[in-house]
Amino acid sequence: MTRPTTTLFLLGGGGDLSSRLLLPALGQLLTSQKDRSVQLIGVGVDDLTDAAWREIVTSSFATVEASGNAVDALLHGTMFRQADVTDAAALEKLLAETDGTPALYFALPPAVTVKACAALENVNLPGGTVLALEKPFGTDSASAAALNHQLARLVPENQIHRVDHFLGRSTVFNLLGLRFANRIFEPLWSSEHIERVDIVYDEQLGLEKRAGYYDKAGALVDMIQSHLLQVLALFAMEAPSTLEAADLRDAKGLVLRATRPWADDAASAGRRGRYTAGRVDGRAYPSYIDEGGVDPSRNTETLAEITLQVDTWRWAGVPFTLRSGKALGERRREIVVRFKPANRVPAGFSGRTDPTVLRLFLAPDEMSLSININGAGDPYELERTTFHTTFDPGQFGAYGEVLEGILDNDPALSVRGDTAEQSWRIVEPFLAAWRSRAVPLDDYPAGSAGPAGWEPIGVGT
Repeated sequence: MTRPTTTLFLLGGGGDLSSRLLLPALGQLLTSQKDRSVQLIGVGVDDLTDAAWREIVTSSFATVEASGNAVDALLHGTMFRQADVTDAAALEKLLAETDGTPALYFALPPAVTVKACAALENVNLPGGTVLALEKPFGTDSASAAALNHQLARLVPENQIHRVDHFLGRSTVFNLLGLRFANRIFEPLWSSEHIERVDIVYDEQLGLEKRAGYYDKAGALVDMIQSHLLQVLALFAMEAPSTLEAADLRDAKGLVLRATRPWADDAASAGRRGRYTAGRVDGRAYPSYIDEGGVDPSRNTETLAEITLQVDTWRWAGVPFTLRSGKALGERRREIVVRFKPANRVPAGFSGRTDPTVLRLFLAPDEMSLSININGAGDPYELERTTFHTTFDPGQFGAYGEVLEGILDNDPALSVRGDTAEQSWRIVEPFLAAWRSRAVPLDDYPAGSAGPAGWEPIGVGT
């Protein structure tokens, strides 16, 4: 069956997000799905001719060796329109060039996206119009709710894609398949058997010229609020009836509504740090406050760690600790599940009796399971062994999977409006505690494991 034509409007098409991530992902998608028909229109303030725009698209496609009939057809017909996307008349004129169903991807700063959505309220949108928005979704729960109300006046919720590229289709389904297609894991997936869960996303990269956004956001908003809470929701959700958008999003929403700071005390359940000068893999980093565009008075954290509780029957009493930071000595992207120790090890055994640890690695997706077994020499001596496997990475990168969902209008992997608001609700007590200076901002040298005195989470086997 031939797929229907979609006109993809890249608002902010001349920017870095489009050329570096979106266009290569689109080329990869069209190379694989040769029956897909996409009309691509780049939109921006740049004075680009169609030929210059076509060269940008061609160069981006070349980075992934995109080829085939669908690629050739897109390149032949792609065009660029210089327009003020906050002007209703300009948007009306743009949409008149639609061939098939329009999809508007807001590759724009958040403040411009809000103004563009306000302008769209005065535009007669074609039926089926899809809207795709990059994070952040608001700056707090109130602004997220206001943005959701604004979007609801434009199109139905199932035509709104709040993009979370962090969780591509393969990562989501790998985690759900492990849990719900294996009887050995799901019966153990509760407070009866699990002691704690750590979700860690530590980066070796520093600010990388992102001060304009990052210095106003910090690690808590940049990674934990927008990404790691979605990972928590997938990990802790009940089994959905299907993998369709409604069931997946309902299950995630139930988890986030039940999530709050550990012991309802954000001051004691969170900690924060900021990197100072140091070296990571031989690369020298200045102190964060000396990075270009940083305002030291903001006290922006580059390392955030918060512990949460999920107040459900399944998870009561299990701490979930979420951590993310920059300029750290080791790159870590993983979910670490620490099971409770055996009720009793029979007398006579010696050696390792550590609790079982399951590690689920993200990007690339892998899994390891560390358990105790009898040693090779002495059967009374227990030793540690680890089983390891790798998941199928899937056909596309994360943005390819995101674009596939947008072009097919399948919002299963996007963030639903209510869960965007819930994510802000969860982190707001921590933000308030940090702004009031109730929690110290600890220094750590770039290239280290974090501030001195911080007990590491999710390490060891």
